[in-house]
Order: sequence, then structure tokens, then C-alpha cells
Amino acid sequence: MSGVGGVTVVGQPNDGGERFGAPAGSAGAAAGGGDLRHSGGPWLRAAGGADQLVAHLRPVRGELEAAHRGLIAGAGALDALAELNSVRASWERRIEGARGECGSLAEKLRAVVRGQAQANEAVKSGFDGVKTPGGGGEW
Repeated sequence: MSGVGGVTVVGQPNDGGERFGAPAGSAGAAAGGGDLRHSGGPWLRAAGGADQLVAHLRPVRGELEAAHRGLIAGAGALDALAELNSVRASWERRIEGARGECGSLAEKLRAVVRGQAQANEAVKSGFDGVKTPGGGGEW
């Protein structure tokens, strides 16, 4: 693992990790209390969880419709059927809204990982040209 010290980026594409920030043992590192580590793993797991919620909610509308049909068949001409239709429509909107929110969240979480990788590469590229005493630009 290469880097400046202080912040470690793990799990980046084409790299085992990068370290940025104050060298360990310096005043900057002491103020920060150690290394900061981040990777795309937690973001991608959260995105996967949101995708699972979308998939889990997919059949719910059909299941609600089937249950409602059975209820109507057994209820005959009860006045409450109009209210039941209203409640069903409300739940259908909520289910579709939840699916949409989860799908949107999954996309945004994956975008965070892409943004982190791009920012890390930009910072790394900025350090590539820095020469250190003792030779080389490699930390």
C-alpha cells in the first residue's frame, strides 16, 4: 500500500488501497486520531439491499389484488367495499412509491462509489508527480 499517511483508501479499482493525509505520528495524524479508511464495499452492500427491497416489493401489488378479489367475493354488496377500494389504491401507491425510492437510492449509492473512485484517482494522480527526498515519486 502506498500513500502519504493518515487516510487509507481500500478496495479501489486497480489498486490495493491508497493512503492520503498526514504521516503517522505527525501532529496532523495525532489530531485526527489515526487512519481514515473507506471503500466501496459498504456502499455497494447498501445498494444491493435497496435492490432486494425493490425485488421483494415487486409481487406485493399482485398479492394485494388477489387478496382483495377474495374479499370482494365474500363481502357481497357491503357498503364498505368502496372504502376498501380506496384503501387498496392507497396501499398500491405506497408500494410503488417505496419501490421507486429504493431503486433511486440504489442508483445513488452506486454513484457515491463511482465518485469516490474518481476523487481517489484524481488525488493519487496529483501526488504521482511529487518527488520526495530519497528519490522517486512513490510514497
